[in-house]
Amino acid sequence: MKLRIGTTAAVAGAFAAGIVVGPLVAAWAQDGGRAETYRLLQLFGDVFSRVRAEYVEPVQDRDLVENALNGMLSGLDPHSAYLSPRNFRDMQVQTRGEFGGLGIEVTQEGGYIRVISPIDETPAARAGIRPGDLITALNGTSTQGLTLQEAVEQMRGERGTSIRITIRREGEPRPIELAITRDVIRPQVVRFRVEGGDVGYIRITSFNEQTETGLRRAVQSIRSQAGANLRGIVLDLRNNPGGLLDQAVQVTDDLLEQGEIVSTRARRPEDAQRWNARGGDITGGLPLVVLINGGSASASEIVAGALQDHRRAVVLGTRSFGKGSVQTVMPLGGNNGAIRLTTARYYTPSGRSIQSTGIEPDIEVRASRQDPQQANATPPREREQDLRRALRSEGGNQPAVVPPPPLNLPAAITDRVQRQPPEGFPTLDPARPETDFQLQQGLTLIRAMAGQGPQQRRAQR
Repeated sequence: MKLRIGTTAAVAGAFAAGIVVGPLVAAWAQDGGRAETYRLLQLFGDVFSRVRAEYVEPVQDRDLVENALNGMLSGLDPHSAYLSPRNFRDMQVQTRGEFGGLGIEVTQEGGYIRVISPIDETPAARAGIRPGDLITALNGTSTQGLTLQEAVEQMRGERGTSIRITIRREGEPRPIELAITRDVIRPQVVRFRVEGGDVGYIRITSFNEQTETGLRRAVQSIRSQAGANLRGIVLDLRNNPGGLLDQAVQVTDDLLEQGEIVSTRARRPEDAQRWNARGGDITGGLPLVVLINGGSASASEIVAGALQDHRRAVVLGTRSFGKGSVQTVMPLGGNNGAIRLTTARYYTPSGRSIQSTGIEPDIEVRASRQDPQQANATPPREREQDLRRALRSEGGNQPAVVPPPPLNLPAAITDRVQRQPPEGFPTLDPARPETDFQLQQGLTLIRAMAGQGPQQRRAQR
């Protein structure tokens, strides 16, 4: 069967507008010329032609095509998307560690925009935006019907301009309206301090091009401050939405002597990839505790999963978000932006799929006290598996769930960790570490592990 360009007026109009020529025809040809494929191309051309000719107001061809691309990609899974030229440029700037806007990581759910995590010390964080908040309106206009990219574009803008954001928050009877002034976002992605003179605390808020360098500087500074008193390190990945894969690999490599870090498996077996540690633990084998929660996603889950599988660290907190899919950004050329397409799944060194399952902590510790009756009445925090069209965890011949290696710490140590705050424990205040219950339990665990001595710790890995 040969391609007949002039079969219908609708298809002819689409060809004339430059819509069907190129990749669509190539896809049709590679498909062996099946009649069904050509019929679907005819359908697309027919709809395009009718909208272009009969919509109540004139519409631009580019707008129609970009809307079609958005629909095609967003209909696949929550993370595939079309990036307009402006959004593509913004994404490139963001991965370099600087961008303009509010400082907020979001996803889309049920037609609204849900907050994954605000970035520390940004306008969003200072305004009180919290993980799990549902953004229902921007400048008084509902976000219902907006694509994720459209919403992000509205929230970004020039430094000094403001935006009104309406949110719904669990436990609040009424919507909350916040006026936030945009700023140039230069997030300090690695922060650190010495706790109690003997434990290093390192918080990584995202993975951009500056992350691994920041980690090395943090470890060097902590060693310099604590000296011979240094007993271990707490690595805080809570509410870390992820970022660049290569930075996650390098951060993990810095903390491992050897072994696999992560692997990806794609549609074609020959596209599978694997990354291994090259050796050289920058901490010198100090005890390590990793903090995670439901806001820890993607690259942060790669780090936590690898350190957990190799028993290099004890993971403490609550189950992570479960975003274990790989997105490849593919520029379209000709200043036409790019597409962000899900192309593979991540697997931890033991073969566990991160996708939709997340990382289960070795020791579950809740951030706040929870009454059992209230727990049954309150819906759990949304994770990857709750998003519409989320990929399943299994892929290829891999099982859906592989249990993590067993934790070999003696009960005399793990029993020192409390699983939820006692009655009367103060409300979390980020400026006061003593109110951070999960962090305090991590410090308790580190000091208990350090008391074992290096020979006992090595035997447990």
